[in-house]
Amino acid sequence: MAYLRGIDCCVPETVLSNDDLARLNPGWRSEAIYAKTGIRSRRVAAAGETAADLGYRAAESLLARLDFDRGSIDALLFCTESPDYPLPPSACIMHERLKLPQSCAAFDFNLGCSGFVYGLWLANALIASGAAHNVLLVVGDTYSKYCSPHDLVTATIFGDGAAAVLITASDRNAVASLGPAVLGTDGRGAEHLIVRAGAARLHGTACASACGVQPAPPRQPPALFMNGPEVFSFTLSAVPAGIQRLLDRLGAGWEDIDLYLLHQANRFMLEQLRLKMKLPPEKMPIDIEDLGNTVSATIPILMRRCELQGVLKPNHRCILAGFGVGYSWGMMYLEWRQ
Repeated sequence: MAYLRGIDCCVPETVLSNDDLARLNPGWRSEAIYAKTGIRSRRVAAAGETAADLGYRAAESLLARLDFDRGSIDALLFCTESPDYPLPPSACIMHERLKLPQSCAAFDFNLGCSGFVYGLWLANALIASGAAHNVLLVVGDTYSKYCSPHDLVTATIFGDGAAAVLITASDRNAVASLGPAVLGTDGRGAEHLIVRAGAARLHGTACASACGVQPAPPRQPPALFMNGPEVFSFTLSAVPAGIQRLLDRLGAGWEDIDLYLLHQANRFMLEQLRLKMKLPPEKMPIDIEDLGNTVSATIPILMRRCELQGVLKPNHRCILAGFGVGYSWGMMYLEWRQ
Protein backbone atom coordinates (compact mmCIF):
# COMPACT_ATOMS: atom_id res chain seq x y z
CA MET A 1 0.00 0.00 0.00
CA ALA A 2 1.12 3.56 -0.69
CA TYR A 3 0.50 6.59 1.46
CA LEU A 4 0.14 10.32 0.87
CA ARG A 5 2.43 12.36 3.11
CA GLY A 6 1.34 15.84 2.06
CA ILE A 7 0.13 18.26 -0.60
CA ASP A 8 1.27 21.74 -1.58
CA CYS A 9 0.24 24.09 -4.38
CA CYS A 10 1.44 27.13 -6.29
CA VAL A 11 -0.40 29.56 -8.57
CA PRO A 12 0.96 32.62 -10.40
CA GLU A 13 0.61 36.08 -8.90
CA THR A 14 -1.14 37.68 -11.88
CA VAL A 15 -4.94 37.68 -11.68
CA LEU A 16 -7.05 37.85 -14.84
CA SER A 17 -10.63 38.68 -13.92
CA ASN A 18 -13.84 38.50 -15.93
CA ASP A 19 -13.83 42.31 -15.93
CA ASP A 20 -10.38 42.23 -17.55
CA LEU A 21 -11.62 39.87 -20.27
CA ALA A 22 -14.70 42.01 -20.84
CA ARG A 23 -12.53 45.08 -21.33
CA LEU A 24 -10.49 43.19 -23.93
CA ASN A 25 -13.58 41.94 -25.71
CA PRO A 26 -16.44 44.41 -26.22
CA GLY A 27 -19.64 42.42 -26.07
CA TRP A 28 -18.47 40.03 -23.37
CA ARG A 29 -20.16 40.54 -20.01
CA SER A 30 -18.43 39.71 -16.75
CA GLU A 31 -21.53 38.38 -15.00
CA ALA A 32 -22.52 36.30 -18.02
CA ILE A 33 -19.12 34.59 -17.92
CA TYR A 34 -19.58 33.86 -14.22
CA ALA A 35 -23.11 32.57 -14.70
CA LYS A 36 -21.91 30.11 -17.35
CA THR A 37 -18.65 28.95 -15.78
CA GLY A 38 -18.77 29.73 -12.06
CA ILE A 39 -15.44 31.50 -12.49
CA ARG A 40 -14.81 35.17 -11.60
CA SER A 41 -11.04 35.20 -12.03
CA ARG A 42 -8.12 32.98 -12.87
CA ARG A 43 -4.34 33.12 -12.33
CA VAL A 44 -2.11 33.40 -15.39
CA ALA A 45 1.62 32.85 -15.67
CA ALA A 46 3.86 35.79 -16.43
CA ALA A 47 5.99 35.94 -19.58
CA GLY A 48 8.84 33.48 -19.07
CA GLU A 49 7.07 31.77 -16.15
CA THR A 50 6.35 28.10 -16.82
CA ALA A 51 4.48 25.17 -15.35
CA ALA A 52 7.85 23.78 -14.23
CA ASP A 53 8.55 27.00 -12.31
CA LEU A 54 5.21 26.69 -10.51
CA GLY A 55 5.76 22.97 -9.92
CA TYR A 56 9.22 23.59 -8.50
CA ARG A 57 7.84 26.12 -6.02
CA ALA A 58 5.07 23.75 -4.93
CA ALA A 59 7.55 20.89 -4.48
CA GLU A 60 10.08 23.04 -2.63
CA SER A 61 7.37 24.30 -0.28
CA LEU A 62 6.12 20.77 0.36
CA LEU A 63 9.54 19.27 1.10
CA ALA A 64 10.42 22.19 3.38
CA ARG A 65 7.12 21.98 5.26
CA LEU A 66 7.46 18.22 5.77
CA ASP A 67 11.21 18.54 6.54
CA PHE A 68 11.59 15.50 4.31
CA ASP A 69 14.98 14.05 3.41
CA ARG A 70 15.11 14.72 -0.32
CA GLY A 71 18.07 12.38 -0.60
CA SER A 72 15.63 9.50 -0.04
CA ILE A 73 13.38 10.39 -2.99
CA ASP A 74 13.54 7.60 -5.57
CA ALA A 75 11.48 9.13 -8.39
CA LEU A 76 10.26 12.54 -9.58
CA LEU A 77 7.23 12.41 -11.87
CA PHE A 78 6.12 15.60 -13.61
CA CYS A 79 2.77 15.67 -15.38
CA THR A 80 2.37 18.60 -17.77
CA GLU A 81 1.14 19.50 -21.23
CA SER A 82 3.10 22.75 -21.20
CA PRO A 83 6.76 21.73 -20.75
CA ASP A 84 9.65 24.18 -20.81
CA TYR A 85 11.05 22.64 -23.99
CA PRO A 86 10.30 19.76 -26.39
CA LEU A 87 13.46 18.30 -24.87
CA PRO A 88 14.97 17.79 -22.35
CA PRO A 89 12.20 16.69 -19.97
CA SER A 90 11.20 19.44 -17.58
CA ALA A 91 11.47 16.89 -14.76
CA CYS A 92 15.23 16.73 -15.33
CA ILE A 93 15.51 20.49 -14.96
CA MET A 94 13.31 20.40 -11.86
CA HIS A 95 15.43 17.55 -10.46
CA GLU A 96 18.49 19.83 -10.51
CA ARG A 97 16.63 22.80 -9.02
CA LEU A 98 15.32 20.62 -6.17
CA LYS A 99 18.79 19.14 -5.56
CA LEU A 100 17.54 15.58 -5.70
CA PRO A 101 20.06 12.71 -5.71
CA GLN A 102 21.43 11.28 -8.95
CA SER A 103 19.92 7.94 -7.98
CA CYS A 104 16.47 9.54 -8.39
CA ALA A 105 14.63 8.77 -11.64
CA ALA A 106 12.98 11.83 -13.22
CA PHE A 107 10.64 12.00 -16.18
CA ASP A 108 7.69 13.86 -17.65
CA PHE A 109 4.39 12.35 -18.67
CA ASN A 110 1.90 14.16 -20.86
CA LEU A 111 -1.70 14.16 -19.63
CA GLY A 112 -4.18 16.88 -18.88
CA CYS A 113 -7.11 16.86 -16.50
CA SER A 114 -6.80 13.15 -15.66
CA GLY A 115 -3.05 13.46 -15.05
CA PHE A 116 -3.09 13.71 -11.27
CA VAL A 117 -4.98 10.44 -10.84
CA TYR A 118 -2.75 8.76 -13.43
CA GLY A 119 0.28 10.03 -11.50
CA LEU A 120 -1.01 8.64 -8.21
CA TRP A 121 -1.70 5.31 -9.93
CA LEU A 122 1.83 5.26 -11.36
CA ALA A 123 3.44 6.21 -8.03
CA ASN A 124 1.37 3.54 -6.29
CA ALA A 125 2.53 0.95 -8.84
CA LEU A 126 6.19 1.92 -8.40
CA ILE A 127 5.90 1.51 -4.65
CA ALA A 128 3.88 -1.72 -4.84
CA SER A 129 6.51 -3.24 -7.16
CA GLY A 130 9.36 -2.30 -4.83
CA ALA A 131 10.94 -0.09 -7.48
CA ALA A 132 10.55 3.00 -5.26
CA HIS A 133 9.85 3.89 -1.65
CA ASN A 134 9.38 7.65 -1.96
CA VAL A 135 7.88 9.29 -5.04
CA LEU A 136 7.49 13.03 -5.61
CA LEU A 137 4.60 13.69 -7.99
CA VAL A 138 4.32 17.19 -9.47
CA VAL A 139 1.51 18.31 -11.76
CA GLY A 140 1.25 21.67 -13.48
CA ASP A 141 0.00 23.43 -16.57
CA THR A 142 -0.02 26.91 -18.09
CA TYR A 143 -2.84 26.67 -20.60
CA SER A 144 -3.06 30.48 -20.66
CA LYS A 145 -0.09 30.37 -23.04
CA TYR A 146 -2.22 28.39 -25.51
CA CYS A 147 -5.47 30.36 -25.10
CA SER A 148 -6.35 33.35 -27.22
CA PRO A 149 -7.69 36.12 -24.94
CA HIS A 150 -10.43 36.55 -27.54
CA ASP A 151 -11.65 32.94 -27.47
CA LEU A 152 -14.76 32.87 -25.31
CA VAL A 153 -14.62 29.06 -25.00
CA THR A 154 -11.11 28.75 -23.54
CA ALA A 155 -9.98 32.12 -22.17
CA THR A 156 -12.87 32.26 -19.71
CA ILE A 157 -12.23 28.81 -18.26
CA PHE A 158 -8.54 27.98 -17.99
CA GLY A 159 -6.10 29.23 -15.39
CA ASP A 160 -2.54 28.25 -14.51
CA GLY A 161 -1.31 26.36 -11.48
CA ALA A 162 0.71 23.47 -10.09
CA ALA A 163 0.77 21.11 -7.14
CA ALA A 164 3.13 18.62 -5.55
CA VAL A 165 2.40 15.52 -3.50
CA LEU A 166 4.71 13.05 -1.78
CA ILE A 167 3.78 9.37 -1.91
CA THR A 168 5.63 6.92 0.33
CA ALA A 169 5.72 3.25 1.25
CA SER A 170 5.58 4.14 4.95
CA ASP A 171 2.40 5.10 6.78
CA ARG A 172 4.36 7.24 9.24
CA ASN A 173 2.84 10.74 9.38
CA ALA A 174 0.68 9.94 6.36
CA VAL A 175 -2.36 12.14 5.70
CA ALA A 176 -4.08 9.54 3.51
CA SER A 177 -3.79 6.02 2.12
CA LEU A 178 -4.20 5.25 -1.57
CA GLY A 179 -6.58 2.58 -2.79
CA PRO A 180 -7.44 1.05 -6.14
CA ALA A 181 -7.95 3.02 -9.33
CA VAL A 182 -9.72 2.60 -12.65
CA LEU A 183 -8.42 4.31 -15.79
CA GLY A 184 -9.79 4.73 -19.28
CA THR A 185 -9.04 6.17 -22.70
CA ASP A 186 -11.04 6.98 -25.81
CA GLY A 187 -8.64 8.35 -28.42
CA ARG A 188 -11.52 9.15 -30.76
CA GLY A 189 -11.95 12.33 -28.72
CA ALA A 190 -8.40 13.61 -29.32
CA GLU A 191 -9.46 16.24 -31.86
CA HIS A 192 -12.01 17.84 -29.55
CA LEU A 193 -9.42 19.27 -27.12
CA ILE A 194 -6.16 19.90 -28.91
CA VAL A 195 -3.23 22.22 -29.58
CA ARG A 196 -2.36 21.30 -33.16
CA ALA A 197 0.75 23.38 -33.76
CA GLY A 198 4.12 23.55 -32.06
CA ALA A 199 5.32 19.95 -32.09
CA ALA A 200 6.52 17.50 -34.75
CA ARG A 201 3.40 17.25 -36.92
CA LEU A 202 3.03 21.00 -37.43
CA HIS A 203 6.48 22.35 -36.64
CA GLY A 204 8.09 25.77 -36.81
CA THR A 205 10.17 27.16 -39.67
CA ALA A 206 13.26 28.54 -37.92
CA CYS A 207 15.07 25.24 -37.34
CA ALA A 208 14.16 23.89 -40.77
CA SER A 209 15.55 27.00 -42.46
CA ALA A 210 18.73 26.91 -40.40
CA CYS A 211 19.29 23.28 -41.41
CA GLY A 212 18.78 24.07 -45.09
CA VAL A 213 15.62 22.00 -45.49
CA GLN A 214 12.26 23.04 -46.88
CA PRO A 215 10.39 24.84 -44.09
CA ALA A 216 6.84 24.05 -43.15
CA PRO A 217 4.12 26.50 -44.22
CA PRO A 218 3.72 29.55 -41.98
CA ARG A 219 1.41 29.03 -39.04
CA GLN A 220 -0.13 30.87 -36.15
CA PRO A 221 1.28 30.50 -32.63
CA PRO A 222 0.06 27.37 -30.80
CA ALA A 223 -3.60 27.79 -29.88
CA LEU A 224 -5.92 25.61 -27.85
CA PHE A 225 -9.08 24.39 -29.55
CA MET A 226 -11.93 22.96 -27.49
CA ASN A 227 -15.20 21.60 -28.79
CA GLY A 228 -17.20 22.37 -25.66
CA PRO A 229 -20.39 20.42 -26.46
CA GLU A 230 -18.44 17.27 -27.37
CA VAL A 231 -16.29 17.46 -24.23
CA PHE A 232 -19.41 18.02 -22.14
CA SER A 233 -21.15 15.00 -23.69
CA PHE A 234 -18.09 12.82 -23.08
CA THR A 235 -17.90 13.93 -19.46
CA LEU A 236 -21.54 13.16 -18.66
CA SER A 237 -21.05 9.67 -20.07
CA ALA A 238 -17.57 8.66 -18.92
CA VAL A 239 -17.39 10.06 -15.38
CA PRO A 240 -20.42 8.41 -13.75
CA ALA A 241 -19.58 5.14 -15.51
CA GLY A 242 -15.95 5.30 -14.35
CA ILE A 243 -16.93 6.01 -10.76
CA GLN A 244 -19.43 3.13 -10.86
CA ARG A 245 -16.65 0.79 -12.05
CA LEU A 246 -14.52 1.85 -9.08
CA LEU A 247 -17.41 1.45 -6.64
CA ASP A 248 -18.06 -2.03 -8.00
CA ARG A 249 -14.41 -2.88 -7.50
CA LEU A 250 -14.61 -1.61 -3.92
CA GLY A 251 -17.87 -3.45 -3.27
CA ALA A 252 -19.35 -0.11 -2.19
CA GLY A 253 -22.38 2.01 -3.01
CA TRP A 254 -22.53 5.70 -3.86
CA GLU A 255 -23.79 6.43 -0.35
CA ASP A 256 -20.71 4.82 1.22
CA ILE A 257 -18.38 7.56 -0.03
CA ASP A 258 -17.98 10.73 2.05
CA LEU A 259 -16.46 13.01 -0.60
CA TYR A 260 -16.27 12.99 -4.38
CA LEU A 261 -13.34 15.18 -5.37
CA LEU A 262 -13.68 15.84 -9.08
CA HIS A 263 -11.56 17.71 -11.59
CA GLN A 264 -12.71 21.32 -11.40
CA ALA A 265 -13.65 21.86 -15.06
CA ASN A 266 -16.35 24.52 -14.69
CA ARG A 267 -19.33 24.94 -12.41
CA PHE A 268 -22.00 24.20 -15.01
CA MET A 269 -20.41 20.87 -15.97
CA LEU A 270 -19.85 19.88 -12.35
CA GLU A 271 -23.41 20.73 -11.35
CA GLN A 272 -24.77 18.64 -14.22
CA LEU A 273 -22.55 15.76 -13.14
CA ARG A 274 -23.68 16.11 -9.54
CA LEU A 275 -27.34 16.01 -10.55
CA LYS A 276 -26.81 12.99 -12.78
CA MET A 277 -25.00 11.13 -10.00
CA LYS A 278 -27.67 12.23 -7.47
CA LEU A 279 -25.09 13.55 -5.00
CA PRO A 280 -25.82 16.20 -2.35
CA PRO A 281 -23.73 19.38 -2.69
CA GLU A 282 -21.83 18.71 0.54
CA LYS A 283 -20.47 15.44 -0.89
CA MET A 284 -19.09 17.03 -4.06
CA PRO A 285 -17.30 20.32 -3.31
CA ILE A 286 -16.89 22.89 -6.09
CA ASP A 287 -14.10 25.42 -5.59
CA ILE A 288 -13.28 27.12 -8.87
CA GLU A 289 -14.41 30.75 -8.54
CA ASP A 290 -11.02 32.42 -8.04
CA LEU A 291 -8.67 30.03 -9.88
CA GLY A 292 -10.48 28.67 -12.91
CA ASN A 293 -9.69 25.29 -14.45
CA THR A 294 -6.01 24.60 -13.66
CA VAL A 295 -6.07 21.33 -15.65
CA SER A 296 -3.88 18.66 -13.98
CA ALA A 297 -3.63 20.68 -10.76
CA THR A 298 -7.34 21.10 -9.97
CA ILE A 299 -7.77 17.97 -7.84
CA PRO A 300 -4.72 18.44 -5.57
CA ILE A 301 -5.51 22.16 -5.19
CA LEU A 302 -9.07 21.20 -4.21
CA MET A 303 -7.73 18.61 -1.77
CA ARG A 304 -5.35 21.09 -0.17
CA ARG A 305 -8.10 23.68 0.25
CA CYS A 306 -10.45 21.07 1.70
CA GLU A 307 -7.68 20.01 4.08
CA LEU A 308 -7.05 23.58 5.26
CA GLN A 309 -10.78 24.31 5.60
CA GLY A 310 -11.44 21.14 7.60
CA VAL A 311 -13.70 19.67 4.92
CA LEU A 312 -11.50 16.56 4.77
CA LYS A 313 -11.93 14.76 8.08
CA PRO A 314 -10.32 11.67 9.65
CA ASN A 315 -11.54 8.39 8.12
CA HIS A 316 -13.24 10.16 5.24
CA ARG A 317 -13.63 7.84 2.27
CA CYS A 318 -12.99 9.75 -0.96
CA ILE A 319 -13.09 9.18 -4.68
CA LEU A 320 -10.89 11.31 -6.90
CA ALA A 321 -12.00 11.68 -10.51
CA GLY A 322 -10.04 13.32 -13.33
CA PHE A 323 -11.27 13.52 -16.92
CA GLY A 324 -10.61 15.42 -20.13
CA VAL A 325 -8.08 15.74 -22.92
CA GLY A 326 -7.34 12.55 -24.78
CA TYR A 327 -10.08 11.63 -24.05
CA SER A 328 -8.82 10.10 -20.81
CA TRP A 329 -10.21 9.55 -17.35
CA GLY A 330 -9.05 8.17 -14.02
CA MET A 331 -10.75 7.48 -10.69
CA MET A 332 -8.99 6.52 -7.45
CA TYR A 333 -10.15 5.61 -3.95
CA LEU A 334 -8.44 7.40 -1.07
CA GLU A 335 -8.95 7.29 2.72
CA TRP A 336 -8.11 10.46 4.61
CA ARG A 337 -6.32 9.97 7.93
CA GLN A 338 -5.59 13.26 9.63
